[in-house]
Amino acid sequence: MTQERHEAEDQPIETLYDGEWMRLKRRGRWEFAERAHGNGMAVIIIAATPEDNVLFVEQYRVPLGQRTIEMPAGLVGDHHSHDTFESAAARELIEETGWEAGKVEVLLTGPTSAGMSNERIAFVRATQLRRVGNGGGVDGEGITVHEVPRTQAPAWLVQKQREGYELDMKLWAGLWMLERNPDGSPAET
Repeated sequence: MTQERHEAEDQPIETLYDGEWMRLKRRGRWEFAERAHGNGMAVIIIAATPEDNVLFVEQYRVPLGQRTIEMPAGLVGDHHSHDTFESAAARELIEETGWEAGKVEVLLTGPTSAGMSNERIAFVRATQLRRVGNGGGVDGEGITVHEVPRTQAPAWLVQKQREGYELDMKLWAGLWMLERNPDGSPAET
């Protein structure tokens, strides 16, 4: 199998806009966004409490102009130069939900929107949870934490969408990976 080179591969990357949080770049005719902080990596945390309630977060997202339902998530390397996927996931889980993980496990990584951004995300499963705070985020994030019984989570999400919430499409992969590894084998409990 041969792989053809794309015409943009030989073009220099130019910065069209450099903001506090985002940059807009162009390479050839292709425009894309990148984060101005961190290393372009993010984590999404898949977690269920000891009572088997899945942790979801709700917050207003300016680009959509709506409240969203997501799994806890955050940037790697944002204000923490020695961050790893695991340390970022552990920190964000506490900040956003008030739950601390005894174990965090990186399941897979990949691009979030390959045609628009160079950001990559790691799915991280957090287990052995214990409550250590209230959550809600930092710096005015205004996060509402939802603990939803695992068996009711898909129906709850569909109901939230009917109510007008935007749903992060990664939720469905996260629900699947509560019980399975990316290759389909059972997750360790």
